[in-house]
Amino acid sequence: MKLRSLSIPYVGWMALFVVAPVIIILVYALTNSAGALTFGNFSKMGDYLSVFIRSFLLAAISTVLCLAVGYPVAYILSRERPRIQRVLLMLIMLPMWMNFLLRTYAWMSILENTGLLNRFLALIGLPTVNIINTNGAVVIGMVYNFLPFMILPVYSVIVKIDRSLIEAAQDLGAGSVSVFRKVIFPLSLPGILSGITMVFVPAVSTFVISQLLGGGGNMLLGDLIEMQFLGSSYNPHLGSAIALVMMIVVMICMWLMNKFGAGEEQAVLL
Repeated sequence: MKLRSLSIPYVGWMALFVVAPVIIILVYALTNSAGALTFGNFSKMGDYLSVFIRSFLLAAISTVLCLAVGYPVAYILSRERPRIQRVLLMLIMLPMWMNFLLRTYAWMSILENTGLLNRFLALIGLPTVNIINTNGAVVIGMVYNFLPFMILPVYSVIVKIDRSLIEAAQDLGAGSVSVFRKVIFPLSLPGILSGITMVFVPAVSTFVISQLLGGGGNMLLGDLIEMQFLGSSYNPHLGSAIALVMMIVVMICMWLMNKFGAGEEQAVLL
């Protein structure tokens, strides 16, 4: 009984700052400005279908790119000596100590038409590129800001793989490619799924990156929700409905990834 009482502050904190806001969002999503029950807020979301498609598409592209870059980095990092691992991990986490907004502003100075990238291209005689205020710039900002969230979980899983399993596979005649395909990669799936979740969820709901690097012309769901609560199109009921649908879609994606991961782990054990 005493041990249960220790959880009361945590339960109260969660109820106040997690459960209560979700309930408020649910109430706003299912009511109109007069307080009457309605589902009209959800029907209005059809006008913003392109924003939903763009948000999930850019988040998916960013997640795939983070996985393509982050997995090799995590794998190479796990094979280094412990001292080198600590140094490299510090370098990976170092940008995360800087304010998120400042990191995004830095990319503005790099990608803008008179920025560092175009100055360098002009210096070496190559044509300049127009990246700022495009979807490509938004993807670059997402990959840069969320890449550590892919590297760290994958690395933490790979580094804990029992070396005797790899040695056993090699003793049985498996080459480097076979060892990676049949031992290392399947055992690293929990880290991959965790990294995908940690990248996809903030990427699909971001709004600072799209505002600064997308120029406001490439609206994402985060921008749309902010506009309903703080912008000129003030409609908290519609904003709550959009936030609720996005929350449900993200939870479904996470559930599917967890189901896939559980199935793969069982296959490896068999």
